[in-house]
Amino acid sequence: MAGLALDGSNPDVSLLYDINGLAKDAPHWFDRVMEFVGEYGIIIGLVLVTLAAWWSVRKRPQEAPSAVAGLMWAPLAAGLALVANIPIRGFVERPRPFKDHQGLDVLVAGKTDFSFVSDHATLTMAVAVGVFMAHRAYGVAAIGLALLEGFCRVYMGVHYPTDVIGGFALGTAVTLLLAPLAMMLLTPLTRAVAGSRVGRLVRAEPAATDEDADEARAELAESRSVGRDHGNKDLAA
Repeated sequence: MAGLALDGSNPDVSLLYDINGLAKDAPHWFDRVMEFVGEYGIIIGLVLVTLAAWWSVRKRPQEAPSAVAGLMWAPLAAGLALVANIPIRGFVERPRPFKDHQGLDVLVAGKTDFSFVSDHATLTMAVAVGVFMAHRAYGVAAIGLALLEGFCRVYMGVHYPTDVIGGFALGTAVTLLLAPLAMMLLTPLTRAVAGSRVGRLVRAEPAATDEDADEARAELAESRSVGRDHGNKDLAA
């Protein structure tokens, strides 16, 4: 099943040439920037977005354990999606586009493995969907980065557009389908951490213990008692 898009009239191939053609017209320095962004930059950006989302959800005392569990699931889902891609690549055996099509401007050399589906697209979308489940605003930013990653892979001449779409679908499916099981396992863990000495990893403020609650109730009762005493003295006067 090697040839999914060999005909130049195929929309997949036409879009490949259209997007990769932008690299031919771009300055050399811009291609180098796109090469770095497509290989490493967006992944670094997703790490930063995930950390920012974690810092934000810690400030929501009631939601923090489940939200942090969701952020923990994001990279785990990406790893599972990449593992799932191994048999898919072996089954489809689709060559890289520059092996079947002439005239492409390939920005990254040494890509000798199969093309379908894109590992980068799979990884970035899996992380992005996981972040979106935990924090909507940062999740939208993460999905935007994942979409940019897909564009970069085609721009660099190392993937067909359908390789990217397949990666997006795989990453999304693994993250969403396994999320209930993952949250069932990870949320008790984050709740346990929230109540421990390193609870600030989950909550910005430590969770109140039973002793803290008892002490607060005692202080409230004492303040009410003092208030009543003052009131009785005022009446007696």
